[in-house]
Amino acid sequence: MTSAGTQYALFESVEPTPVEHAPQEPADRRFSDYVVYVDESGDHSLASIDKDYPVFVLALCIFHKRHYAEKIVPAVEKLKFNYFGHDSVVLHENEIRKQKGDFAFLAHRPTRDAFMAGLTSIMEASNFILIACVVDKARLSRGGASASNPYHIALGICLDALREFLAEKGQDQVKTHVVVECRGKKEDADLELEFRRICDGDNPGNRILPFDIVFADKKTNLAGLQLADLVARPVGLSYIRPQQQNQAFEMLKKKFFCDGGRARVGVGYENVGLMIHPPHKAKSPDEPTEAMTPTGNPQST
Repeated sequence: MTSAGTQYALFESVEPTPVEHAPQEPADRRFSDYVVYVDESGDHSLASIDKDYPVFVLALCIFHKRHYAEKIVPAVEKLKFNYFGHDSVVLHENEIRKQKGDFAFLAHRPTRDAFMAGLTSIMEASNFILIACVVDKARLSRGGASASNPYHIALGICLDALREFLAEKGQDQVKTHVVVECRGKKEDADLELEFRRICDGDNPGNRILPFDIVFADKKTNLAGLQLADLVARPVGLSYIRPQQQNQAFEMLKKKFFCDGGRARVGVGYENVGLMIHPPHKAKSPDEPTEAMTPTGNPQST
């Protein structure tokens, strides 16, 4: 009789990890305590807008490095060992949702429920801070900004919010790395140029931002990029269909950077950790109703 293989508990044998401690490093340390992973949902073209998903979403997941290294990476690895027997599989929201490729086994409902419960437990236990920008492409193009790049717009908005978060933590004077997934030689070059332009002072406060962009191939299999991939689409759907049940977004509400820090987890995240562009303005009674910014109880750690 062959005994079953070990099933690894996602969280075990690691002492509780304080997310924020006063740094022990010398005052001239080079890097912040945080690392940022970025992913998007939707395409940034304004020439052809998908009527079913007319938005572009950029999501930044900010992790305290010690928490990320000691808690999150091991939990993601164990989840993969449990379901695939190895850890080379990349968690991808589209393939998980459509049960394609490595995730075809999720067609079995009980297995899918167990897998999603494990993935949800990792997301809930991850003390990451979420900053996201939803660009309403239809409204943007109607406003005469057809030559604009939604990715670049969202990037500028999100980097400004990231600076606010790091300033709150007293870490806006040391370098923070922002990790994005490679998309193509031209796209990466354009993004890097825009990123450096913003960081060199082309931002609302005309500040020099101490951020450095890192391009990572999907094959590098970074847990942070995979978690960022899982959050972007639920944020977009919450804007497009605010009345539709969205369990993923309900959980993400507690992750958003918000006004008031931990004391106001889940509250006051609109226009702080979740930005909508173009911003909504008051309507006259005869104007058609558009998708509204989601409201409710969200936040940060």
